[in-house]
Amino acid sequence: MQERDTILVVDDMEVNRAILCEIFKEDYRMLEAEDGVEAMKLIEDEKERLAIILLDIVMPNMDGFEVLEAIADSVMKKVPVILITGDTTLLPEEKGYSASVADVIRKPFVPHVIKRRIENVITFWDHKNNLEHLVKKQTEKLEKRNQQLKETNSKIIDTLATVVEFRDSESGEHIQRIKGFTEILLNYVVKYYGEYHISEEQVEKIVQASAMHDVGKVAIPDNILLKPGKLTADEFEVMKLHTVKGCEIINTISFMNDKEFFQYCYEICRNHHERYDGRGYPDGLKGEEIPIAAQVVSLADVYDALVSERVYKAAYEPEVAFEMIMNGECGIFSPKLLECFRMAKQEFEELKKSI
Repeated sequence: MQERDTILVVDDMEVNRAILCEIFKEDYRMLEAEDGVEAMKLIEDEKERLAIILLDIVMPNMDGFEVLEAIADSVMKKVPVILITGDTTLLPEEKGYSASVADVIRKPFVPHVIKRRIENVITFWDHKNNLEHLVKKQTEKLEKRNQQLKETNSKIIDTLATVVEFRDSESGEHIQRIKGFTEILLNYVVKYYGEYHISEEQVEKIVQASAMHDVGKVAIPDNILLKPGKLTADEFEVMKLHTVKGCEIINTISFMNDKEFFQYCYEICRNHHERYDGRGYPDGLKGEEIPIAAQVVSLADVYDALVSERVYKAAYEPEVAFEMIMNGECGIFSPKLLECFRMAKQEFEELKKSI
């Protein structure tokens, strides 16, 4: 596979192009275009070498959204696009994420911040573009299909979860705890509620898939994702998009050939913010309409959020967190799941201490 070593900067302001080129010139081959028409020619000529496109919105001849429309069905499947804008409204995010851009960055630029954000996106897409190639090579050497599937799925999970944690300023311990809490709860579900028909193999798959719950946060702007205070109503609407954006990411992983594992990843990502009373999002599912895998991960995620320090809150003591969940202060959960949580209380607390 040809190395993607080129950044294309598309902006009608020379000073903006100069700033971005100066930031990345030591690590990447830089190309510049001053409008969409010039950008389209460079994209066609250089698409196999492009690592990312930094695209201004307001330009003469052909604006940024017109460029996005033109490359949506071809280039954007392999090359991430970051929108550059001076617009302070939520319109760029709404239109941009609808067009599947990787991120939206506002002017004026803060060099060290923009460098980190763009490198994060490049790293993520580099993994995305190369994983299929690497997996196909691996499968030729593997003798057992089950082992091949486990290794493939683990690489997907590790890659995406690492990117999300880095973006969300979480430690690697968060994902390990989510997996642990999920496994503990599932073991009780399997033992006491056979009506869910969950096998030991399915427990393993759900535990692995739980790491994907917040993968869509890579599409949420830093000013919202990392905001220390309460989100506004508009900001919360953008934050809620991480559920559906995550599913879009999962859908691009065409080589995830374990269909059951894929389904768990998708259900957990999309439905882990649904509520048993039907007041969750994005689909407003109610009761057992919510897949059991998503129900379990939802409770695990709420517990970890309560007992962990976050940018917007201090950590609660485990006993307080337990009571808050049991009393319905942090979402409404299935009575069956709450009974499993009650039985698992001590194991949850021991896991939190150990990780």
